[in-house]
Amino acid sequence: MIDNYLKKNNFLELSPKAVFFDMDGVLFDSMPNHSLAWVKAMNESGLPFTREEAYLSEGQPGTDTVNHVFSKTHGRESTQEERTAIYTLKGNYFDKMSEPQPMPYSLEILKKLKERGYQLFVVTGSGHPTLIRKIQTYFPEIFESENIITAFDVKRGKPHPDPYLKALNKAGIEPWEAVVVENAPLGVKSSSTAKIYTIGVNTGPIDKNILSENGADIVLDSVQELYEKWDTLGF
Repeated sequence: MIDNYLKKNNFLELSPKAVFFDMDGVLFDSMPNHSLAWVKAMNESGLPFTREEAYLSEGQPGTDTVNHVFSKTHGRESTQEERTAIYTLKGNYFDKMSEPQPMPYSLEILKKLKERGYQLFVVTGSGHPTLIRKIQTYFPEIFESENIITAFDVKRGKPHPDPYLKALNKAGIEPWEAVVVENAPLGVKSSSTAKIYTIGVNTGPIDKNILSENGADIVLDSVQELYEKWDTLGF
């Protein structure tokens, strides 16, 4: 897997100094709530949308998701007011649901990597304030506040490479000195376009091959498997 990555990107070595984690579906088991909130908000706004589509569009800024579905339905771009109204409605539904809990073994893998001296970052397409605050609550003393990159930190979100390029810049490292952990197809496309070795963790209902097709260098079935197999991945 690593040899394929090096050949694909014309790199000589993979020597990780940092690990970049997506948030929803990797650190938090929040995607079931997100997908249901999306379906309710979209359908209430007259836009056809399914829970599977929510998983497939995960990772990109929420307003981009709204605009994509709106354009497909109405044949025109949504206005900023329309995008904001639907995304706000989605957020209201999400806030009324039970609080998402950390993904099993997420804290364990973070502690292991921090003890080994890796720089740790969160790179999320979310701008939802409650989940971002929960990072520090559920994972205390793991992430420096400046190492949490959200939708507000870049002009172009996932699947563009900009969020992960921002992380590389903040960490002061090159692409071959980082590893990404992602569960979303658009997030995988973002990190692979940034030429970072990408571990897909298939924590949702989509076919794991979709993660490979979007650029994941290896696909695992859970964060627990990531924790248990980290020492066998060749870093």
